[in-house]
Amino acid sequence: MGSYLIPANSKKSMLIFGVFNTFDLILFSIGVGVSLLLLMLLPVDELVWAIIAIMPGCICAFLTMPIPNYHNVLTFIKIAFEFYTTRQRFVWKGWCFNYGDESEK
Repeated sequence: MGSYLIPANSKKSMLIFGVFNTFDLILFSIGVGVSLLLLMLLPVDELVWAIIAIMPGCICAFLTMPIPNYHNVLTFIKIAFEFYTTRQRFVWKGWCFNYGDESEK
């Protein structure tokens, strides 16, 4: 028949736990490690210091959280930043592209 069906999750086998790549796990582990270090060093008896201590882990967890249609939040932020900061070039390839100028008719 010549038709092949590729499963939608075929790229998941290349990811760790089917969700993370190596950079994601490194980023997440660094954030959690910094949070643990801050929890040991800062006086977390006060709420402000406790929030400051857990912020690196929460931010890294948010960045590596998977979202639909993108790999994770960090990938979405990179693509959005690139879209808004680079010059976009749109090439017209519509149905009247080869008809020439209106003045030629």
